[in-house]
Amino acid sequence: MRGLNPMSDVDVMMIGHFARDQNIVDGVGAVEPGGAVYFGSVALRQLGIRVAVVTRLHPDDFGMLDALREEGVQVYATPAPETSGIANYYDSADMERRVCKPLGFAGPFRLQEIPDLRARIYAVVPIIAGEVDLTLLRLLSERGPVALDVQGFVRVRQETESGPALVFRPWAEKERGLSLVTYLKVDRAEAELLTGETELETAGHALAELGPREVVLTQSSGVTVLAGGEIHQAPFTSRVLAGRTGRGDTCFASYLGTRLTSPPEQAARVAAAVTTLKQEKPGPWRGSLAEVKSLVDGAIESGV
Repeated sequence: MRGLNPMSDVDVMMIGHFARDQNIVDGVGAVEPGGAVYFGSVALRQLGIRVAVVTRLHPDDFGMLDALREEGVQVYATPAPETSGIANYYDSADMERRVCKPLGFAGPFRLQEIPDLRARIYAVVPIIAGEVDLTLLRLLSERGPVALDVQGFVRVRQETESGPALVFRPWAEKERGLSLVTYLKVDRAEAELLTGETELETAGHALAELGPREVVLTQSSGVTVLAGGEIHQAPFTSRVLAGRTGRGDTCFASYLGTRLTSPPEQAARVAAAVTTLKQEKPGPWRGSLAEVKSLVDGAIESGV
């Protein structure tokens, strides 16, 4: 691919907060690791991709990062006053919907916290607005292609009468920010927030006009990719949604990892297959390439 340096230290460098989340289903909760750097890096390792994670969290939680190291992820962690986290409230009858409340925030990244590693893609995947600013985004874009999950620029912490909440707000610097991005990930709600368009493909084209070369749009039914003016779609076919948390993180990471060596249409199919399997089990995807190939081949044979 144009702009991707094969002579690199890692394939993908992921920058974002590692989270200490609470996932509550029908009132029963559990503390679990989370964040795009967690779900995404583990999925990438299963695909054979070399990954580095750059993150911030409280030193008391550094032990949680061993889960990444055990997968072969290179970890670069900076101590922070607290660890970021989100409480996700689900009703088991509809795991598609959730209410999210902030639990902590590990603070903004500084340039000196970014290791001097060469990467083929720099994936900026914050979970809450304020982790990465425009200056750092620009400096990363000077190193190489940037992939960005817009969630971490529009999901804002806000105090309300009932306590801290996560609300979606327009990204004031979106024109300048998106002009620095090669691969953009948005979900349906974020796409509408940024463009005012309710039709997914129309929103994708509007976002592409701001600079991103490829736009990855996710929704409950599957993934839509706009690349080179062409639309590629692939469905999620999960039988259950026990692993709903981390869906978008897994989808975007697997798209990026596959995109290193494959065209957009194939990358979309692989991302949909990995996400399908991930949603069926809680935690990050730790499946096999054989399972993914079987799903992709089946989808092609059925004309999906």
